[in-house]
Formats: sequence, structure tokens, C-alpha cells
Amino acid sequence: MSPDHLTPSDAYRWAARAGLPLPADRLDAVAATADHIHSVVATLREIDFGDTPPAPAYRAGEEKPDAAV
Repeated sequence: MSPDHLTPSDAYRWAARAGLPLPADRLDAVAATADHIHSVVATLREIDFGDTPPAPAYRAGEEKPDAAV
């Protein structure tokens, strides 16, 4: 499998390896969906979150209002 493109035969092979039956008429759709998911995840990996704390560090209701309306 190429890291840039998942072919229908790759989709079949990976599904079979995972023990998932994949009908031949679904191979193109599965490959296209997997390619799309891969492109979205690749874009998310490029985001620099810098000093953003992890979600468990946020405490709802504890924020202090600091703006005038």
C-alpha cells in the first residue's frame, strides 16, 4: 500500500487482514473513504497547538470574566 493512495485491492487486503468481509462492489467506496480520512488526519497532524493545555485541564465554570459588555 502506498502512503499516498489506497487502491481497491489494498482495501480488500486490509479488510481481510482485519477479518472483515468486504464485498467487491464496496471496494472503490471504501478506498475513497479511507483516502479522504487519511488526508483529513494528515492535515490535523500539521496543526501546531503550541502551549494549548490538554482538555482535562479545562474546568468549566472556573473561568474569570475579564471583558466588559
